[in-house]
Amino acid sequence: MAAEGGTQLVPIVAAIIGLGVGAQVLADRFQVPSVLFLILAGIIIGPEGLQIITPEAFGGALSAIVGLSVAIIVFEGAFHLTTDKLREAPRETVKLVTLGAVVALVGTAVAVRLALGVAWDVAMLVGSLLVATGPTVITPILEVVPARDRVEIALETEGVVNDVTAAILAVVTFEVVVLENPTVNEVVGDFARRLGIGVLAGLVVAGIVWYLLRYVDLSPTNAPQNARLITLAGALVAFGSANTLAAEAGIAAVATAGIVLGNVDIPYKEDIEAFKGDITLLVLSFVFIALAALLQFENLLALGLGGLVVVVAVALVVRPLGVLLSTTGDRYTLNERIFMSAVGPRGIIPASVATLFAVQLQNQGLNETANVLVGTVFLVILATVVFEGGFARHIAEYLDVIPMRVIIVGGGKVGRSLAERLEDRGENVVIIERDQEMVQLARSEDFTVHHGDGTDTEVLRSAGANNAKIVVAATGDDDANLLVAQLSNSKFDAETVIARANNPDNVDAFEDLGVKTIDASSATAWAIDNVIERPALSDWMTELGRSGDVQEIEVTADDLVGKTISELDDELPNGVLIALVGRNGESEVPNEDFTLQHGDHITFLGRKESVHQAINRCHPTT
Repeated sequence: MAAEGGTQLVPIVAAIIGLGVGAQVLADRFQVPSVLFLILAGIIIGPEGLQIITPEAFGGALSAIVGLSVAIIVFEGAFHLTTDKLREAPRETVKLVTLGAVVALVGTAVAVRLALGVAWDVAMLVGSLLVATGPTVITPILEVVPARDRVEIALETEGVVNDVTAAILAVVTFEVVVLENPTVNEVVGDFARRLGIGVLAGLVVAGIVWYLLRYVDLSPTNAPQNARLITLAGALVAFGSANTLAAEAGIAAVATAGIVLGNVDIPYKEDIEAFKGDITLLVLSFVFIALAALLQFENLLALGLGGLVVVVAVALVVRPLGVLLSTTGDRYTLNERIFMSAVGPRGIIPASVATLFAVQLQNQGLNETANVLVGTVFLVILATVVFEGGFARHIAEYLDVIPMRVIIVGGGKVGRSLAERLEDRGENVVIIERDQEMVQLARSEDFTVHHGDGTDTEVLRSAGANNAKIVVAATGDDDANLLVAQLSNSKFDAETVIARANNPDNVDAFEDLGVKTIDASSATAWAIDNVIERPALSDWMTELGRSGDVQEIEVTADDLVGKTISELDDELPNGVLIALVGRNGESEVPNEDFTLQHGDHITFLGRKESVHQAINRCHPTT
């Protein structure tokens, strides 16, 4: 019988893996989260569809399969939880993974308790699982919606941290559910024991893997491959050994091992990351399809109206409340905060851990609790992935949170000063800098910094050059600036590419190659001349970008065509002047009878707020 069951299982596993790979390809093709296709594939082959997979198909192996899969996924997330990533993240991210996680836990638990009438321990178990957003659903959305870096970093970091947080929180809460009449001391003591065993097992395994990778000659020809396999084996050994010593301690073990190995210096790290990423995608595809295939609509329908209330509360009340409380201050605009509130889909960790717990609850005869757990978690996952993942691009466009990027290569004084002025005007600025000390200095001043060599095409691409409006080469090396400018012109579709020329003798050579060039020496001389001859203007220009601003826009509002400068001036706020109007490549100071045409370029000068109001009047899409 065992042999027959194993024979039947082989084509099922092969079919799931094939569908998983197909889902990933379709997701890349249509630029939507792969979870959408994975869930759809699972439902089609499950008991609600073709009935290729049924709850009996895996026999008693499902719990072990899901457990090992969760171990790999948690290890992958923890491996990317590096101190560099945390330092790069905005300060508000710390609130998002602490205060925001608490709001998600308590708010979801209250909603489940009130809407479904279950016990508090079950409600807290559901709440702890739904803390996780997860990089497996967030990252594909951000690939489709290139928001500002500060938004992307916050959401990605939240996903990585909360995947691990939710898994550990769920283990604690699960113990409360399965223990009979638990006391606080029993729960705390049991959790401390399991967590301690998990952390210790993770540290031991991480230490062994680190030693093998650093000091043992793995192979003269296949060292990278062996490093990848040793790391993967280490994750599984950490999970298995910890679970053997104490049930459910494995998640803490793989999280600990992943964090430690991700933050120490080990050889072949890039190879390991790429390999782990591929394995995780495969495992994620398998688990999500398998779990979706076991989903029975009757469990969802049994929740009734209460289930829908939970979904609405989680998506439209709990998530926005957590984000808005965590992102107070002026770091994020209101629209960015609303967008972050609207992008919190739940993913693989809640689904897989909920199924893992449900199997154990059913083994203990707690079928009703298991059905509520799986039904609620999957209903929230389905709703948030379909609506938040599917409509993320539309939400972002409506809120206008997809800016063009300005890339500045060079994080020295010139680069940082320019970045400050551009960010003050609302631009999405990314600095590329290869010197680690400069990187840390720029990040300490709250700039988004990409560590790497700006003369490398791949570094430019990873920093967002494909979506760049402006690229500025502002290093102290003219050769580097010229190469950056040429790469930006030839490889990417930036509207404007500007290079800094440190040596005035190089200006002609730059411009002969079609590179817009700023001569540092001449710019300094002009600034000094302005201080001597035009001190008031010089002082005002120094403050430009702070209290004052100068902006040029194109006339796109149809109701402006045919208006005279005098008529437009009457509609503009106080504190702004129309300095220039450009038409057909020529600019002039217009008189009051000058009549505007579609496509004219108007230059506004004045107080920052007044200039921005004038821009919104004449160019509403800006």
